[in-house]
Amino acid sequence: MLSTTSRRRFPALGAALLVAAATIAFLVPSAPATAAEGDATSAATVGVATRPAGEDGRPDGRSRFTFTADPGQSITDRVLVGNTGTERQDFTVFATDAFNGEDGSFSLLASADAPTSVGAWLRFDDGSDRVRFSLAPDEVRLLTFTIAVPADGTPGDHVGGLVASVVEDGQQVNVDRRVATSIFARVSGELQPQLTITSYDATHEGDWWNPVGGAVKARYTVTNTGNVALAANLTNGVSTWFGIFATGLHGGSIPVLLPGNTSTYETTIGGVGQWFYLDARTVLSPFVDSPDMTQQLSVTPVSRDAVTFAPPWTLLILLALAAIVFVLLRWHRRRDEALAQQWVDYMEHATASDANSAADLRVGAP
Repeated sequence: MLSTTSRRRFPALGAALLVAAATIAFLVPSAPATAAEGDATSAATVGVATRPAGEDGRPDGRSRFTFTADPGQSITDRVLVGNTGTERQDFTVFATDAFNGEDGSFSLLASADAPTSVGAWLRFDDGSDRVRFSLAPDEVRLLTFTIAVPADGTPGDHVGGLVASVVEDGQQVNVDRRVATSIFARVSGELQPQLTITSYDATHEGDWWNPVGGAVKARYTVTNTGNVALAANLTNGVSTWFGIFATGLHGGSIPVLLPGNTSTYETTIGGVGQWFYLDARTVLSPFVDSPDMTQQLSVTPVSRDAVTFAPPWTLLILLALAAIVFVLLRWHRRRDEALAQQWVDYMEHATASDANSAADLRVGAP
């Protein structure tokens, strides 16, 4: 279960339920309002809870609604809605469609937006698409609903949420507290489970003066181009010259991505030195994250890579300094050799001149 004051999206439950961030596992009240310091009594709290129920009207341990149906088939199920607050509250219960936010978070349409998928297929016992009622504190109501798959329903997963909403009047704005249990309805037919990495970029980050430290940040966009909701495990790595790994492999995961949705993620791979040439690679191993084992499918892994450059500036500077010193020393040596050669030439010339002068004197003697 999940509660929120947001109009558009719900936060994830944690690693175990990231694939269904709008689902519930047990009744949890909304965050209570706190009393001012020194007050004798606490302020009133607003609490909303929903939970799937079995035929006996009691919670049956499910964390979400999962169905498989043929086009034109109807499925009947039940949900418990409870008031976990401290005052009587007016509830509105309805179904809507789900989508992924830009960061991949599981989200539901705003209350004012009309659903077009599984949210539009749900009706309650009275035939309406939403029901309103009031509950006293700790009171629970059992609602029976039917999901009627259209005869032309397309194969694949249609995902939404069954929402219980309580509008709390505020001094300036009204706060819509919503709790949702996700609905995963699979329509039978040709299933195409597929994730595609539509873009992939990598950059090296780190202190320029540290050639052995740093990290590669990979930014990639994933699109669910199939018709099955898929999560994925990640394997990230960076190789350098001749395919040698610059660091160990790093694992990770992305939450459920719904059919037709696109989300962008970032992964940081640490311990990557400045090897100049770096090839970052991410492998996605998609899977169906569902408690219903009959919905599991085999999905082909996908991968993308990108080359980035990380010059070892400290080493390059040292090499440049060494080259400058080498050039200066060689220039100095050549200059000394040239001066020495000039001295030798001078001495040879002077010796030759002295010898010629002596010979001239001997020839001219009487």
